[in-house]
Amino acid sequence: MTSLTVPFLDLRRASSLNRQETEQILARVLDRGLYILGPELESLEREFAEALGALFAAGVGSGTDALVLALEASGAVEQGAGEEVITSALSAAFTPLAIHRAGAVPRFVDVDPVTLQIDVSLIETCIGKKTRAIMPVHLYGHACDIQSIVELAGKLRLAVIEDACQAHGSYLAGKALGTFGRAAAFSFYPTKNLGAYGDGGMIVTSDPELLRRVKMLRHGGQDRPYHHELLGCCSRLDELQAAILRMKLQVLEECNRTRRKLADRYDEAFCGLDLVLLPPVPGFVPNRHLYPIRTPRRDDLRRYLQERGIQTLVHYPVPLPFQPAFRSLILPGQEFPIAQKASNEILSLPLYPELLEAELQYTIESVRRFFKD
Repeated sequence: MTSLTVPFLDLRRASSLNRQETEQILARVLDRGLYILGPELESLEREFAEALGALFAAGVGSGTDALVLALEASGAVEQGAGEEVITSALSAAFTPLAIHRAGAVPRFVDVDPVTLQIDVSLIETCIGKKTRAIMPVHLYGHACDIQSIVELAGKLRLAVIEDACQAHGSYLAGKALGTFGRAAAFSFYPTKNLGAYGDGGMIVTSDPELLRRVKMLRHGGQDRPYHHELLGCCSRLDELQAAILRMKLQVLEECNRTRRKLADRYDEAFCGLDLVLLPPVPGFVPNRHLYPIRTPRRDDLRRYLQERGIQTLVHYPVPLPFQPAFRSLILPGQEFPIAQKASNEILSLPLYPELLEAELQYTIESVRRFFKD
């Protein structure tokens, strides 16, 4: 094999392809002279909601802010009341941090051993008198069992706020992830399938009252200039980022199709090897945000690929209950064996639309050689 350097992700490739259009967008925004809560954001909100099949969307400063403000606007929790929100034990730490910022206590549930999504069968056992909401995560852009979660939450009168920060353009039973719960949060962090040139986030909902409260909360709690009805914050998606995202939204599905084709190549090439892939789900169309594989030999494989110039990442090396920031929240007797095992086995391979054929093939051949040696 010819030695190559394969970056895990190279954002410069997409930026170079979009440079001329990006310069035109910058000129358009500068010529207009409106930079906050202007027409670009209004258009993006409308177009993003339409793309997902939701009624409304509201742009905010980050995916984390989207989670916080969606939870606050739902009215499910109040600052200082000690109310609880259930979420997955395996995710980015920003999910429970958002719950904490909203004034609630995150309670973790272990993941399913096959899908690595929150285990619905364990949720009900974690529901207590202070539980007010469930914040399921569509990890890696794959779908958790959101239909069962919504059904359970409906019976128990709990709010469902979807963490769809990795799920732009994923569909379950013909419906976009992020449109099942009362509201959902999306992240526009640059590495996402729909990424800005900085931070950004979006709240999606079909609840007009929740939208009204979100729009006040993101703008200092104002219902009109200098009249603050709510204890809000400053979290607004700016006009330049909104304009960039409008451009990228037009090609999101095309990029996701490319990701799916690349992931299918990996799936086919790794069939029969001593590793575990995320299983296909009937009726689910993934956006293939990440391509994780699982093997007990993860650390050896990662070193092997690194020696050959192939970059990989681990999503996520420490389950949330074992993070120092959250250890005090774990109840006596709680264990998370599946999340702990998965965190020792998971490895994400390079996967993005600009990945070159030679890089893909080199990565495939390197992984296959590792398991055959």
